Amino acid sequence: MKIAHFGVEEWLNEREKSAIYDLAGSSIASFTLEEIISIDGTQPQDFFSELLPKKMNYGWIEGSPEFKNEVSKLYKNMPVDNILQTNGATGANLLALYALVEPNDHVIAMHPSYQQLYDIPKSLGADVSFWEIKAENAWQPQLADLKKLIRTDTKLICLNNANNPTGTLLSEEFLQKIIEIAKSVDAYILVDEVYKPLDDTHSTPSIVDLYEKGIATNSLSKTYSVPGIRIGWTASNHETANLFRKYRDYTMICAGVIDDALAVHTLKNKKLVLNRNKKIVSTNLAILEKWVANEPLVSVILPKSVSTSFIKLDIPLNSEEFCIQLLEETGVLLVPGSRFDLEQHARLGYCTHTETLLTGLEKLSHFLTRYTEK
Repeated sequence: MKIAHFGVEEWLNEREKSAIYDLAGSSIASFTLEEIISIDGTQPQDFFSELLPKKMNYGWIEGSPEFKNEVSKLYKNMPVDNILQTNGATGANLLALYALVEPNDHVIAMHPSYQQLYDIPKSLGADVSFWEIKAENAWQPQLADLKKLIRTDTKLICLNNANNPTGTLLSEEFLQKIIEIAKSVDAYILVDEVYKPLDDTHSTPSIVDLYEKGIATNSLSKTYSVPGIRIGWTASNHETANLFRKYRDYTMICAGVIDDALAVHTLKNKKLVLNRNKKIVSTNLAILEKWVANEPLVSVILPKSVSTSFIKLDIPLNSEEFCIQLLEETGVLLVPGSRFDLEQHARLGYCTHTETLLTGLEKLSHFLTRYTEK
């Protein structure tokens, strides 16, 4: 099987640890282990004392009953039996694509998007068509383009809602129109939903609450700020979940017993987690907006309370050279747009800790003066 290099992950793997001001990530500022355990007043020693008697066996293969029950509450009508625990959302996406896509299937994928959603289908022998999103349309996909791409043999439409890297959010009304098109050819719709908007005015329902052949993948890595526990899941209808079970045996036995316990604790305290993260998003988004307004070489289509942004750079260098020089000279890390197949852009993770964002943007502005002064 041949597959393309994973652009974003390779970039981060090579450079993330050398960054002083990491503005490349798309998670909301990660909790420390102590912070997430104590968010509801729980003492860390009490949390771990309950875990100490547990055997370090395989635990619950599909996720503990408590985990499945908490995840089911995130949807309107999702039976716990239809939820499968995975190794992050990357594991969830891999499972769904591995189970569904066969050679010569037709797959439509939003682009740019998370690379898994189109390069895994390609590697499995599918014919992949890109549903391009463009800055001139405020990164909003156009239904007319989807109608041109849809075929009678289209098996799957892959979406990222909200979108990585642009922060684009698809509304319920728009999703319903996509569903109508998918229904016309009996296609599945897979939506990577890790980027939940942190503003109720911009909320949008899960695809599984709208469409019988919808598949939602998600994790605790972005909106919930605990990527270190590597817990995600798939949610789908019963028939699809049973199909996933067969393939899951080949990709994952179980998550760790301790990881599952931390995931349950996080989800049980989701209101506290989300209230904390709403403040970070609103505070940092205002900082980003003000910074862009005063930075002549940068523009952005602001995300709608989503934790990733995609800035446009009016500079003579290509994005990769720019980001390499920026990191080497200032310690500020961005993800070049080339890693999403879009030049003159960069992913700027504005939902890092506020102090890091402020200092990182200041250093980025100073670095950009070499181009304004010419």
